[in-house]
Formats: sequence, structure tokens, C-alpha cells
Amino acid sequence: MSDTALITGASSGIGATYADRLARRGLNLVLVARDRARLEALAARLRQAAGVAVEVLPADLGKPEELARVERTLRDDESITMLINNAGIAGGGAAAIADPAALEGMIRLNVLAVVRLATAIAPRLVRLGRGTVVNIGSVTALMADVFDPVYAATKAFVLAYSQGLEVELGKAGARAQVVLPGVTRTDIWEKSGRGLDSLPPGMIMEVGELVDAALAGLDQGERITIPSLPDTGEWQAYDAQRRALHPRLSLNRAAPRYGLAG
Repeated sequence: MSDTALITGASSGIGATYADRLARRGLNLVLVARDRARLEALAARLRQAAGVAVEVLPADLGKPEELARVERTLRDDESITMLINNAGIAGGGAAAIADPAALEGMIRLNVLAVVRLATAIAPRLVRLGRGTVVNIGSVTALMADVFDPVYAATKAFVLAYSQGLEVELGKAGARAQVVLPGVTRTDIWEKSGRGLDSLPPGMIMEVGELVDAALAGLDQGERITIPSLPDTGEWQAYDAQRRALHPRLSLNRAAPRYGLAG
């Protein structure tokens, strides 16, 4: 039985590009997104071009009943050994003017759906001792002070969750990778009410290059992939400093600077 990858947000952009690249690698696919027509068109093209099996699963992951349907597929289809958690929305705006309902919808899609889908596939990956979860985050996880707070916070969650998930899956022989793209040329910008015209061209990566770099990072064993970061040593130094703080983050006394001694 050939391995299958389930990809969310697969009708365009990063998700559709992952579908193309993984089909070329010979994986069968389950494509998840809201737009059935776009999914069907992509599936037909990939079946013809790559000769793989492609199932279309239209779903709005922000709706509990439709999210549950995708979870069932992940739990029940024994061939699925790879999950690309790509679906997400951007924007949100400043806290003082944001629409609370829109923020809740963002959290449901960017956070809750990621966790529930990864949780649905994790038992099989642990049992098999192989397989992969790829969570698509954002460099805004590291830049919360300069982006819309809720969007950045959802991506910070994805980063932290993926780091913990990688440890758990890694003990069983499976893998988790989190990808932190910078600005990428996809329609998420228009959907969030922002265009790319105001940004310097040097900041904008093409979606094909982004996905190819992410897959190269996966092949190289990276747990955290930042496709545009030239020197991975910078991330390693950042992460090492973070880890070095661990022994001092929970002590039985407050720090001397607070003047509480005695």
C-alpha cells in the first residue's frame, strides 16, 4: 500500500504546491480545502501528470463538524503517513479595533485545527514508528512585536506546539517539522485585505521556492525550517540561548532586582 499525504489548504498557494511536489515524489494525496471545484481541477491535473491516486475532501476546518470529518479520515485511513497542516488565515488587525468573532475564527483555524488534525494522526505514526507531520507556521512567531497580535500569537503557538510534538514523535521514530515562511506570494494577502505592492520585492519569496526549500529542509533532517534565513547558525544560537535559560526560569525565590530579600 503506497503512502498517502493529507494536505490542508490544498486548493492554492503553499498547499497546492506541496500537492504538486509530493505527487512528483510518488505519494498519493488527500486534498482538503473549501473550494471543491479548485480541488477537483488540481486533482485531475496531478493524476494525469504524476500517476498517483488523489482524493478530494472539501471541508471548512473552521466548522467543528467538517473538521471532525477530516479527523476521521486521518484516524481511519491507514495509508496516511504524512500530514501537511497548511490551512490558515492572516490579518486580524490591532486589538483595539479587531472583530472578536473574526479573531475567534482565526484561532480555530490556525491553532485548534492544527492540534486536532495532528492529534488524529499521531497515534498511527507512533505505532508505525515512522511518518511526518509538517506544520506551516510563520516568521511572525518570532516577530510578535511588529505584527497583528493574534495572528502572530497563533503562529507562535504553532512553533511551540511543533517543538513539543517533534520530541514526542521523535521518540517513536516519526517526525514533526515546522516551517516558518516569510512573506510568500500567495493569495492569503489579498484575502486578509492587504496586497504585496507596498513591500520591497526583496522580501517576497515565490511559493515554489518556499515549498522546495521546506522539503529540502525536511530531507536534511531539520525540525525547524526558516527558508529565507541565510545562516542556520543564527537560529541555532538563538535556540541554544533559549534552552540555556531553562534552569533559571522556575526558582523558589524572586530575582534580587525586585528587592524582596529577607
